[in-house]
Amino acid sequence: MSNSATDHATAPQTLWAARGRHTGPAPEDVVRRTLRRHEESGDIDAFAEPATAEDPTRRVFEARWRADGTVTVRARLTLVPLQGRPQGHEWWLVAEAERPWDEAWPSPATLFWPEDAADEDENGSWDHHPTVAGLRLRQANALPEDDKEMRRRLREAARQAWCVHVVVHEAMTPDERGRLPLARLLPPGLRHRVVEHRAAPQQLRGVNWALKDLGVEVPRGGAVLLPPDPAPEAYDGRRHSVRSVFLDGSEPADLITALRHFAALPRPLPQDAAEALRDLRENWTLLTVQEELERQRRLVAMYADALEAMTKSRDLYKQAAEQALEALAAYRDVPPPAVPQQRPASRTPGALQQLTRTFERLKLTATGRQQPESATDTAPDGTPGGTAPNGTPGGTARENDDNPGTSKEKETDNRKGTREDTDDGSS
Repeated sequence: MSNSATDHATAPQTLWAARGRHTGPAPEDVVRRTLRRHEESGDIDAFAEPATAEDPTRRVFEARWRADGTVTVRARLTLVPLQGRPQGHEWWLVAEAERPWDEAWPSPATLFWPEDAADEDENGSWDHHPTVAGLRLRQANALPEDDKEMRRRLREAARQAWCVHVVVHEAMTPDERGRLPLARLLPPGLRHRVVEHRAAPQQLRGVNWALKDLGVEVPRGGAVLLPPDPAPEAYDGRRHSVRSVFLDGSEPADLITALRHFAALPRPLPQDAAEALRDLRENWTLLTVQEELERQRRLVAMYADALEAMTKSRDLYKQAAEQALEALAAYRDVPPPAVPQQRPASRTPGALQQLTRTFERLKLTATGRQQPESATDTAPDGTPGGTAPNGTPGGTARENDDNPGTSKEKETDNRKGTREDTDDGSS
């Protein structure tokens, strides 16, 4: 069994909670009759039966009263039909007061359910344990004779944290008064939240073997409070055990002290109890005129805050849209930026250009060396040396006629080649 209370909320001291099972076919009729009778007698101020559209099979009852005439108490009872059974309903009841709960206040269970067995429906009763068969809230439940069955029952009972489970050992066989349940001697605020288990005198060894897994032990002729699941952090099995319980019809003072100390502990709230408490706080419908007025004022304030937030959000969106439009208009008026002109890449790199010039010199040089051979030829008019009639060297004039677009640099190279050829011929 896990006794960790880390993931559970702490039960408020203003809360009274109980859970059970009704075995009759129509528990809602019993609740209506009981509430109507208490309203007529003035025990409660008013009651209501709100609709539950989400689950038509569920019944919800609300009641409001004033404890001690001044402390307002709001309570909510929920009925849910048991699955797989022709009749029978599980119920849970949560009540919250304006200040910490006083154990002397009336039990909320007796304001929704009839307190006397004579007033109950003859076809069923409301005080059965919700999960463990055979257990009753208002009776002394004898433990099974079989040790394994006893162990299973106590382990299952301890898992249910809505109730406080007390194991009482009979030191000797009690008389008729001693066999009466101790719950009737408890204060009203504790009466219907305690489940009493009775161990016969010969069952002491078996019951302590069954309680070994829970880490507690019942004294001979005494009692012990079982740790719930999850258990309060300050729970101490030795402090919450009673050495002697006199089963003679007298008030069990030591047991009541242990129960009071246990009820005052900051104990973890079961998950389903937390949901029931949240349902009571959020879905409460039985409001007074003043409560309804305050509720409407809270709604108006909430709607005003929501409207103001929406207005601010609208203004922010409007401002952002205007800024976006202004930026778009400014962008359209600005001319496009000038694209920088890129210099065309040189068609011929420097090294390749120098190489081309070298090849041109070699070509001109070779052409100049061929000119002396043409100079030995006789001109058409019989003049030697290949001189034209106007005195211009024949090779040069021919070269100039064939290459009218030769550059100045090319003519200079031709003259150099002609001199070199002339010097060679004269030598």
